[in-house]
Amino acid sequence: MYCLPAFLLGVALKGYFHPTMPPRPLSLIKAIIMGPPGSGKGTVSSRIVEKFSFYHISSGDILRHHIRNNTELGLEAQKFTSSGLLVPDNLVTKLVLTELKSTEDRSWLLDGYPRTVSQAEELDRNYSVDMVLNLDVPFDTIAERVSKRWIHAESGRTYNLDFNPPNIEGKDDMTGQDLVQREDDKPESVKKRLELYSEMTKPLLDFYSDQDKVVSFSGTETNVIWPRVQKYLEEKTGI
Repeated sequence: MYCLPAFLLGVALKGYFHPTMPPRPLSLIKAIIMGPPGSGKGTVSSRIVEKFSFYHISSGDILRHHIRNNTELGLEAQKFTSSGLLVPDNLVTKLVLTELKSTEDRSWLLDGYPRTVSQAEELDRNYSVDMVLNLDVPFDTIAERVSKRWIHAESGRTYNLDFNPPNIEGKDDMTGQDLVQREDDKPESVKKRLELYSEMTKPLLDFYSDQDKVVSFSGTETNVIWPRVQKYLEEKTGI
């Protein structure tokens, strides 16, 4: 019977087989980011891209790109969007998978996809998602934050009564014209959007929770949540 020399056995025991050895960092990460509207998901996504060089894949951006460039998939999608209809799951999946095939040598961050369990199942048949980053921001905080957002309709300049208030209440700094609040930013509209988000995403979070892939980051401010996301990804990437 062949036995490992003592010095090699020691290396083995101190290396791969040591029970306290930290997990090996993932070389390429396939991640999804989720969070309700107004949760700071866009800001966190941009910081992930900047810090970790992930490729940010937004389903909405992909859809608009294909429609704008009159691609075969874009023309198919436009048949629905021009009629005010939702683009079917299978078509959205085709758009996203086409994009993912061109980024197989990079870590990526999916934003806005999947939205349904059927989309998640189709994604699973093509790629193994490593993690789902879930931004858990209280709905009351989001409603209050969004309700304080006012805009100058002509230019699109945006103000927040807490973080970026106009010099004169209710007036645009550049023109002095009245500021308005978008219908989507009014408290009753925000409440409906958040309720709809909760109904749509609960089955999806359950789907990934069953796979032990959901990592939630709770807080009321992006600058509090981001350091936790950053630390987690540093541990996973080894950066």
